[in-house]
Amino acid sequence: MEIILKEDIIGLGYKNDIVNVKSGYGRNYLIPQGKGVIASPMAKKILAENLKQQAHKLAALKAAAEEKAALLNGVALEIAAKVSATGQLYGSVGANQVAEELKKLGKEVDRKIITMKDAKQIGDYVALVHFHKEVTVEIPVKVVAENAAELKAAAEAEAAIMAAAEAKKAAAEAAAAEEAAAEAAAAEEAAAEDADVEEAEAPVEE
Repeated sequence: MEIILKEDIIGLGYKNDIVNVKSGYGRNYLIPQGKGVIASPMAKKILAENLKQQAHKLAALKAAAEEKAALLNGVALEIAAKVSATGQLYGSVGANQVAEELKKLGKEVDRKIITMKDAKQIGDYVALVHFHKEVTVEIPVKVVAENAAELKAAAEAEAAIMAAAEAKKAAAEAAAAEEAAAEAAAAEEAAAEDADVEEAEAPVEE
């Protein structure tokens, strides 16, 4: 069904947009919540007239959105989060964390107009700030390990344990090889002595 949106709904459309939605979503959520109305021929006609009358106001709204967007030009965020030894986050980083980091920079942005794929491991991401249907800003977001020193120490400790285990294994193998060599030498010496005895005890032919 066609719905005329009465407010911005990120991911669906913006105020005064005519969008196609499933009947259940429109009748059970958008319309009862006052977020949209059925796009009947009469409603479309009224919308067109309103947009014509509001053209100046809409242009002003876009200009205001462009001014806000300009304040985020060049902004890049680095968000620290606790991660496991494999780089997986304990939880995730998303729009809420982006809004909080922007606030720390003195830039107030409603988290509701921010979209970003939830980050579940360290790496580079992109957050989108939707100021207006025609004005969107991309913000690079780098998610890093908050407990990097702790992870490094754990990795170094594990490496040390593995190195010690390898050294112990090598020493054991060397000792075993030395013992085997000694046993072989002793066996060879014993065999030589037995041969000498047999030769000495052998009867002398006249």
